[in-house]
Amino acid sequence: MAKTSRASTQTSAKGLDWRRSISDHVAYALLVYTALQIFFTVHALTQGASGLLPYAALIVLVGGIIPVLRRFEARWRDLDDVEAANPAYARAHRRDLTALWALAIGLPFALTLLFKALLATL
Repeated sequence: MAKTSRASTQTSAKGLDWRRSISDHVAYALLVYTALQIFFTVHALTQGASGLLPYAALIVLVGGIIPVLRRFEARWRDLDDVEAANPAYARAHRRDLTALWALAIGLPFALTLLFKALLATL
């Protein structure tokens, strides 16, 4: 019985960790961003350009987003254990997640529209 109680206490104590949560979301957001870039932006670029240009653009676009995503993570990385489990950070965490996912999902679509508009003028 004591073992179960101790395990449930450890689980509840580990259940709220803003550092880990934001780190997980940053990793998933990078995967989603990269997949969207591959399927939408590179496809739009291959319609107007040939050769290695679309793939070079993909490398630049994915490489450029990594420092931005690391900024989201940096805010939470320096929290100590007590702060990382503090429910008072819930609103800031939700705000950062909203911005993170809006960027990860919205930017590939915005770039695709931009590239299509540029290619249409050429």
